[in-house]
Amino acid sequence: MIRLEVPTPEAMEALGRRIGGRLRAGDLLVLVGELGAGKTTLARGIGEGMGVRGPITSPTFVLSRVHPPLAGGAPLLHVDAYRLAGPRELDDLDLDFAGSAAVVEWGDGLLDGVAESWLRVEIERPTGDAGAPGATRDAGPGAAGDDEPIAPRIVRIEPHGPRWDAAALEELA
Repeated sequence: MIRLEVPTPEAMEALGRRIGGRLRAGDLLVLVGELGAGKTTLARGIGEGMGVRGPITSPTFVLSRVHPPLAGGAPLLHVDAYRLAGPRELDDLDLDFAGSAAVVEWGDGLLDGVAESWLRVEIERPTGDAGAPGATRDAGPGAAGDDEPIAPRIVRIEPHGPRWDAAALEELA
C-alpha cells in the first residue's frame, strides 16, 4: 500500500492523470471516501490521463457513464454505486468491466469477482478545524468566494491481485 498527502484539488487531478496514464481495459479502481473527499476530482484526472472524451462529472443520478477514448486505448467506465443496494443491482446494470478501465465510486463490497486485480483508493478528508496547519483557502467549484477551506487529503492506494505489483504501484506515487 502507498500513502500520499494530496494538498489541493489540482494535485488530486494530477494524481488521477498519473493513474489514468497507466490504465488499460479490464483495470478496476474502487474509490472510497466521504462526500466531498475528492473521488470525482480524482476520476476527472484519470479521464484526462486516459485521453477520453469528457467532461468527467459525477454519475450520481445516472449511475454510470462511458467515456470513449479520443485516440486508441480503453474507454473509461465511471460508476457511482452510492444508490445501489448491493452487488445484484450493480450486476443488473450489465456494465462492460472487461472492455473498459472502470472507476467505481462507493464500490466497496460490491465488486467481488469482477476483476482478478484491482486498486482500492481511499481518500480521507480531514474533519474539524479548518484553520489547521496545512489547510489552504481556495474557491473551488460551488464555493462562496475565498472563504472555502481546502485541506490536504490523505490517499491510500491498496493493490489487490497480480496486476499491481510494487513497481507499478510506486509509479503512481
